[in-house]
Amino acid sequence: MVTSIIRRLLQALFVVIAMTVIVFIGVSVIGNPVDILINPDANQAERARVIAYYGLDQPLWKQYFLFLQGLLHGNFGDSFVYGRPALGLILERLPATLELAITALGIAIVVGLPLGLYAGLYPNRASSRLIMTGSILGFSLPTFWVGLMLIMIFSVELGWLPTNGRGPTLEFLGVQWSFLTSEGLRHLLLPAFNLALFKTSLILRLTRAGVQEVLPQDYVKFARAKGVRERRVIGVHVLKNLMIPVVTIIGLEFGSLIAFSVVTESIFAWPGMGKLIIDSINLLDRPVIVAYLMMMVLLFVILNFVIDVCYTILDPRVRLDSKA
Repeated sequence: MVTSIIRRLLQALFVVIAMTVIVFIGVSVIGNPVDILINPDANQAERARVIAYYGLDQPLWKQYFLFLQGLLHGNFGDSFVYGRPALGLILERLPATLELAITALGIAIVVGLPLGLYAGLYPNRASSRLIMTGSILGFSLPTFWVGLMLIMIFSVELGWLPTNGRGPTLEFLGVQWSFLTSEGLRHLLLPAFNLALFKTSLILRLTRAGVQEVLPQDYVKFARAKGVRERRVIGVHVLKNLMIPVVTIIGLEFGSLIAFSVVTESIFAWPGMGKLIIDSINLLDRPVIVAYLMMMVLLFVILNFVIDVCYTILDPRVRLDSKA
């Protein structure tokens, strides 16, 4: 098991190094930040000074190695726009995005898992068919359109919830959180529901498929033949065995909620990393873009490793030291 963990860590390290090359080259060949950083009326000397200050006069390979050196020290350089460390800007916005992603994932699990279990146990009921129809809508409707409709209905027409912003926050563990205040929670509900809609449908359909795959198995039939209570059959034999693919999806989708919350954050003006990266792309703020992308790479690598460990907890047959 230790050997397998070391092997997986080495694989993760290789992925991170490969992604540093891809991210750096991809960002470096897109646009010229000098055109934004320097006033068009600036003279040649001023232009050369700014280019040298940001290291844009160096060869691309040298810029990459300087970037790697900074990366090892947690330094992604200063933002071209804000004049502050890029990593600091990302970390400032991280709590808002985490709060939104965790809330959305919680909604997806609380709603999707029970509904998927119900639809899988009773597939022929009209209510189950209605649930599955709703899940198709959750997959099909564009996130930006759903967000606009939520604002139109619950904010403009009914006036129940605010349209944008994070609202008032309270400090907990040194971080500001909006869900700790009633007004902040009201600001959180619409963007969290909008972000959770697709994930809810995904978990729902995956759970239903897992239930229908597990129910015909011999160990489920044997448990029922022994007279085991139906609740225990579902909780121990059915739910536990279908959780491996569900845990995989939940883990990876949590990463995608953080990485791809850009649309939701833009629609609801949620001050998270997604909105920051959109502004940075528009302004060609290269250090912030690179810092954001590298954080997302590390996030997915860590999540994949945690999911592998969770496999062994949920199913002892899945071993980290397997040769497969």
